[in-house]
Amino acid sequence: MIETATRVQNIEEYYFSKKLAEVRSLDTPKLKVINLGIGSPDLAPAKPVIDALTASAQRPTSHGYQSYKGVPEFRRSISDFYNRTYDVILDPETMILPLMGSKEGILHISMAFLNEEDEVLIPDPGYPTYASVTKLVGAKPRTYTLNENLNWGIDLEQLEQQDLSRVKIMWVNFPHMPTGRIASRDELQALVNLARKHNFLIINDNPYSLILNEQPISILSTEGAAEVALELNSLSKSHNMAGWRLGWVAGRKEYIDAILRVRSNMDSGMFLSLQHAAVEALKNDASWFAELNSIYANRKMLAHQILDALACTYSSNQSGLFVWAKVPDEIADVEQWIDQILYGAKVFITPGFIFGQAGNRYIRLSLCSSEQQLKEAHQRIVNWRQAEPESIKINL
Repeated sequence: MIETATRVQNIEEYYFSKKLAEVRSLDTPKLKVINLGIGSPDLAPAKPVIDALTASAQRPTSHGYQSYKGVPEFRRSISDFYNRTYDVILDPETMILPLMGSKEGILHISMAFLNEEDEVLIPDPGYPTYASVTKLVGAKPRTYTLNENLNWGIDLEQLEQQDLSRVKIMWVNFPHMPTGRIASRDELQALVNLARKHNFLIINDNPYSLILNEQPISILSTEGAAEVALELNSLSKSHNMAGWRLGWVAGRKEYIDAILRVRSNMDSGMFLSLQHAAVEALKNDASWFAELNSIYANRKMLAHQILDALACTYSSNQSGLFVWAKVPDEIADVEQWIDQILYGAKVFITPGFIFGQAGNRYIRLSLCSSEQQLKEAHQRIVNWRQAEPESIKINL
């Protein structure tokens, strides 16, 4: 057996990669598990998007290698989208780099900027990939806690008092996953000011800004952001295209060029027909998003009913595709409780500990299931609690 590289010895398989296999193993022909754990939109993209994909795929010229920077019309459509949505002007030739999903961008940005011994500020709770990729490239993850008492905001005064001299990158994610926190323009400005003062790169991961959020903001709209900020974005969540792997990174030309040097050695360009479909998706107007958000608002009310049945507490003012909720104090072991729900009610909910220590007493419930499935999940949980009173008393 050949030894694995040192860099992977402290990296565990992604939680959902393992857990979803377990969830699928519990399915039976009569009763399938209702998965409320993962944020994979169940709705289809707009019809013109699919039409553009199929029309382009039928052209013989669409199937060859493509530019590492994406076709010009795709970059222009991203630039138009940013101008229309965030009031941000981006040069499509120099300030935008299409990606195969923003998850790819986390790796490529880290490879482009981080050396061993560099420190990376990572939110807790936050997306686990930030820490995993930091470890893979040999840098040092350093968490900063999002404060529940500040409505999951960042305690900048506390952060300012720390030694930030070795920090090279700070990851932020607003609107935030998993808490649904929406950052104000003043908060984003304060973060940019901090990055400028301490000379590090701040990157906002921004895929949720159009979901249950009336005032989408880009960190690139703040004063001085061009010096120190990049932004990741994608069509996965906002345009129902998670499996299409369409995203981008935007920011200063010199930073984009550095990422391109890495990316051009890692793949051979994005399938042209996907880019043509993305151009069409980025034309979706306000009415399309209004209809989408109406669906999610209705689902959110049903998700609250599920959480009420579990005696969890939550804020009704959360954006994005999830509801973040605190478990009852009587729960001794949240992971065990989640498994009791999974095996007893055949409903899967994500435990908050996978997002960091600050999430230990929390769960995350996805809105990417139909109203019928959410109603069924609620009924299963109610029935489970009534049928298994003794086992539930152990934890609740």
